[in-house]
Amino acid sequence: MNITILGPGAIGSLYAYKLKQAGHDVSIWGRSPNSTVDIQLDHLPPLPFANQNLVVLKRTDLLIVTLKAWQVEAALSPLLPLLHPDTMILFLHNGMGSVDKLANALANFPVLLGTSTHGALRVNALHVNHTGLGETHIGAWNDKGQQCQFLSDVLHHALSPVKWHTSIQHALWTKLIINCAINPLTALENCSNGQLSEPRYRHQIEQIIDEAQSCAEKVDVTLDKASLKETVFNVITKTAKNYSSMQQDISQQRTSEIEFITGYVVSIAERYQLDIPENNALFKQIKCIEASWSKHD
Repeated sequence: MNITILGPGAIGSLYAYKLKQAGHDVSIWGRSPNSTVDIQLDHLPPLPFANQNLVVLKRTDLLIVTLKAWQVEAALSPLLPLLHPDTMILFLHNGMGSVDKLANALANFPVLLGTSTHGALRVNALHVNHTGLGETHIGAWNDKGQQCQFLSDVLHHALSPVKWHTSIQHALWTKLIINCAINPLTALENCSNGQLSEPRYRHQIEQIIDEAQSCAEKVDVTLDKASLKETVFNVITKTAKNYSSMQQDISQQRTSEIEFITGYVVSIAERYQLDIPENNALFKQIKCIEASWSKHD
């Protein structure tokens, strides 16, 4: 297949390398001004990838979007008119809501949503390490996307395991609630994920989960609270030494994905007039920190 990775950060570079290893014709669309970019995975030899090549883009069979959620609309919108209408578009990023902003522009494409728990760390602009084995879950966003179940086999062959979901919203909401529970707290406490296993955080984390789960129910996604809590605390334990993306963004004064993680839950609560004080407070605290940077500039 002809595959383009939009946003070759850590996860995007991991997928690019693995898909090229599997025999696909893979290009990237990143910020580098170079027409060819080498990517190295772990201790394997670097592989060359065409970058920002319009000819390659126009014949792309699959576009995988691995940008941060807040970058998606601005980066993808100019590319959509250049794509063949049969080009499959797979969104693989944290958070929810960015695809909704592009609903009209995406209507004629086969669109899929996904989530990945693979760990990847950029050593530098050209080198990424696969730091943790995980899973990828994908499913259809629209009717045309329903016809693309074979993509789970394509991706599974390159970076297993990959699972197809007839209702991807359950997997996306589970990942969203994990992020709601871990990301803002680690950013505010400036700590690793593992610190959240301390007893003093337990009640707050459970309240975050309860509030988010009640929002999921309002949009017809039923999740078991007990299982969710077990999942969240298991992730905290398994990723104890990791630092969340939001912790890294806030500590380096970069725009975080708070709007598309906790902010997405807050927007649903407002729509259905639900009281979610814990998530509201975390959202406001992170937004306040981000606003303070511009005041100091």
